[in-house]
Amino acid sequence: MFTTVGAASATARVDSLLAELNQALAHRQEYDAQRLSRIASLKTAYAASAEAPATQFQLGLRIYDEYKGYKYDSAFAYSLRINHLARQMHDPGKIAVAQLRLAFILLSSGMFTETFNTLQELDARQLGPVDKPNYYFITARAYSDLGTFDQDDYYRPANYARSLAYADTAAQLCPANSFDCLVIQGFIAQKHQDLSAGLRFYQAVQRLPDVTPHQLAVSASLLASMYEQHRQEDKAFELLLIAAIADVKSATRQTLALSKVSDYCYRRGDLQNAYAFIREAREEAAFYKARQRQVELSQSSFVIEGQKVSIIERQRRVLRRNTWVLAGLAVFGAGCALIILLQLRRLQRAEKLLRLTNQELQAAIGQLNQLNLGLNEANRVKDEYIGYYLNSNSQSLDKLEKLKHSLLALLASKQYTSLQKLLDGINIKQERNALFKGFDQVFLKLFPNFIPAFNTLFRPEDHLTLADDQLLTAELRIFALVRLGIDDSERISRILGYSINTIYTYKTRVKSRSIVPNEEFEARVRALAAA
Repeated sequence: MFTTVGAASATARVDSLLAELNQALAHRQEYDAQRLSRIASLKTAYAASAEAPATQFQLGLRIYDEYKGYKYDSAFAYSLRINHLARQMHDPGKIAVAQLRLAFILLSSGMFTETFNTLQELDARQLGPVDKPNYYFITARAYSDLGTFDQDDYYRPANYARSLAYADTAAQLCPANSFDCLVIQGFIAQKHQDLSAGLRFYQAVQRLPDVTPHQLAVSASLLASMYEQHRQEDKAFELLLIAAIADVKSATRQTLALSKVSDYCYRRGDLQNAYAFIREAREEAAFYKARQRQVELSQSSFVIEGQKVSIIERQRRVLRRNTWVLAGLAVFGAGCALIILLQLRRLQRAEKLLRLTNQELQAAIGQLNQLNLGLNEANRVKDEYIGYYLNSNSQSLDKLEKLKHSLLALLASKQYTSLQKLLDGINIKQERNALFKGFDQVFLKLFPNFIPAFNTLFRPEDHLTLADDQLLTAELRIFALVRLGIDDSERISRILGYSINTIYTYKTRVKSRSIVPNEEFEARVRALAAA
């Protein structure tokens, strides 16, 4: 674990990097705006080159490159566009290049089956000297990620062996001393757990002219993983902080560094940073739409949230103990006042002073009791929410596991027709409706009087009524999230699967019927009592 002897300078360095990371996260929107500005300029040029397919193809590649580490669905859309352009031009080389980009973005989102299918369809002979090493390295990464994802001692060694074989081929084909070549060598060193080779790789990357923040993040993350393999966690943590800072400043959302930093902070007892970073990492994964990482991060988030609840429970016990102490002091003060009243009637001023003191103590006890009730309520809400969250995730993981076994069985037996039927049978809308139903039930259990209280914000003719078998409407569900403290329309749109314009429309429609001014409406909803 973390060393303590002679670690003062290392601790100061880590604290400085943590402060820099928090500062970078505070300016994340500025870094995103820089990337979005570049994308907007490229899109303008792309639209203007509609009559020149070759130029439009090159611009499409550049737009894809901007999106690939930032937002999966946009990168995926442009990979399809450049595929379409390449096929329109009947250019086998461009078709292969476009398919290679598609394979990369599918792998980044954790879609292994689609990645391997795309790589198998790709004619690597049509790739140029720059893209051919990337083809072999993407294949190497696909087998490596699949082996890690399987967590199975039977399949993992074979997948890792295939990964190394493809990586060796990529290393032989790439230009010497280029960043791509160095990354491949670092990947091979990581698989062999060769820390000295990993250090040489990282130092070589730092010596490259005009090294970008993203390249620095990739190399630092690779070396950090090798330090983790050798149980040198202090150095791994420092490199992960460097990688996370570089990722934020380069507006890269497809990253693992921030979630690993959160894990290290949690193990160091730094719960505040651990919670802040895991929340940011979870938002990154949701923004990028990295399916595999969203599942992994939900487990880490649950552990950290559980630790926060434990701390609140300890604080509640301390407050309860203090309440009894103050109550005892109050009784003692009252007894002293009675004795003084009986024996020392001449000290009336002292008696009045003690009475005032006693009143203040009683007021303090009342305030503490109110605070204790608030903590009990908050604890109950968190207990209910965590129970629902754990149960929901458990059910989702069971479904994923069953689906995985079914897919593997069908793939192994080459029953592609059955495989297609299985995939066609996945009803995302039904799953989302089930999620909404579960959320509605838990929310109404936590806030049974929400709908009557919500109706007090409207005239009687505009009151909302629900049938016995109906839970929440879309409008009520939006303001249920607002009651829980989620008032950002973009986050609500991601949670409910609506467009942000739909969220604004629903909010505006409800506020227009309310007897409360629009600017005060959401604050009044957040203030509605739980029971």
